[in-house]
Amino acid sequence: MKRLIFLSFFIFLSSVSADEPNDLQSLLEQVKKERYQEKEVLAKREAKFKRVNSKQEELLTNALQILSNEETRSTSLRNNYDTQELEIARQNNILKEKMGALGELDGIIKQIAGDLNVIINASLVSAQKPNRDKILDTLSERKELPSLEELEELWILAMDEMVESGKIVTFPGKIITAAGNEIEQNVTRIGVFNAVSAGRFLRNLPGTGKLIEPGRQPGQRFLDMAQNIETSSSGVHAFPIDPTRGGMLALLVQVPDLKNRIEQGGLVGYVIIFIGLIGVLIALERLFLLVTTSHQVKKQLKNKKAEDNPLGRIMQVYEKNPSIDTETLGLKLDEAILKEMPRIQRGLAALALLAAVSPLLGLLGTVTGIIETFQSITLYGTGDPRVMSGGISQALVTTVMGLLVAIPLLLFHSFLSSKSNALIQVLDEKSTAFVAQLSEKTHIKNNV
Repeated sequence: MKRLIFLSFFIFLSSVSADEPNDLQSLLEQVKKERYQEKEVLAKREAKFKRVNSKQEELLTNALQILSNEETRSTSLRNNYDTQELEIARQNNILKEKMGALGELDGIIKQIAGDLNVIINASLVSAQKPNRDKILDTLSERKELPSLEELEELWILAMDEMVESGKIVTFPGKIITAAGNEIEQNVTRIGVFNAVSAGRFLRNLPGTGKLIEPGRQPGQRFLDMAQNIETSSSGVHAFPIDPTRGGMLALLVQVPDLKNRIEQGGLVGYVIIFIGLIGVLIALERLFLLVTTSHQVKKQLKNKKAEDNPLGRIMQVYEKNPSIDTETLGLKLDEAILKEMPRIQRGLAALALLAAVSPLLGLLGTVTGIIETFQSITLYGTGDPRVMSGGISQALVTTVMGLLVAIPLLLFHSFLSSKSNALIQVLDEKSTAFVAQLSEKTHIKNNV
């Protein structure tokens, strides 16, 4: 309103300045005219405002009507939603009542599918028949109930695994060698327990359908069994069965062989073996000499003619001194026996020394192994037992090696000592017999 008054006043000033009246009458006429014009402008403005106001009221009425209709529709929909929600809950209760055992059966099927999936992935049959576990993945992950065809497929898969567990089959398969190379060659599968190829045992690589060759193989007798069953076409053959499907094989190949045991003994172990070899060589040489000498002595006892053997040399001393007195003859025979004793007893002292040193070296290896174990504990703690295994292996292996060397050497020493003592006793007996014969001859001669 203020803007309108300002505008009228501005127009009035403009008209006054443009057409300035000359007298009062003209001024009055001009004011009346301008007032009339102003009323017309205001009337037009008022009419326009009323038209706009009427239109706004009409729009407001229409909006209120729409709002009322929508509120009515919202109330209806809300009532319908509540009704439908109650109906859904009622239908769910009915569904649960009707499903009952089917829901429990679905859980059992998923559990069976999951357990069977673990068995199939670790089975050696999967290397021969890859991608046969798709139905198991489907049944384990699906939320809906399985169909009859899927249940039959699951049953057939379980039956196939049972049937294959009793077969010995040769098939081409992919093998990852110990060097990491992938090759394809014939594989002989013994049920679901073992797989061999080219005389070597294989393990299944779960989830890949491939077989892997362990870095180490079991003992030679097992490898011979594997080669025999691969080359045979019929008959009964001995073969190891791994019911753990690879677990026992993994443990078996970790068992160290003789070479690994010797390596675990370290430097002390090699020294013990060297001493053992020397002792065995000495024992064999002494055994051969004593057996030969004993045979010669037994032969000499039956022969009156002196030969080149210990007893023969004793007899030669007696035969070369027929006229000396018994005391001198006894001394000469004792001297001859003393000359023979080093030849008979040579090496026995060294054998006894080696037998005594071997367990001491084993004890030395035990002490060094324990020291190494404590050093590992100091550096790395006791969290990982494999860190201490090297020192413990050396500590135990060297003790065993020392005993294994000492016991046979002691037995050899005892046996050879008894053989040598028996020979010396024979020489002493014959020496005494020769002195007695000379004494008897001298007595008879004096009496005559």
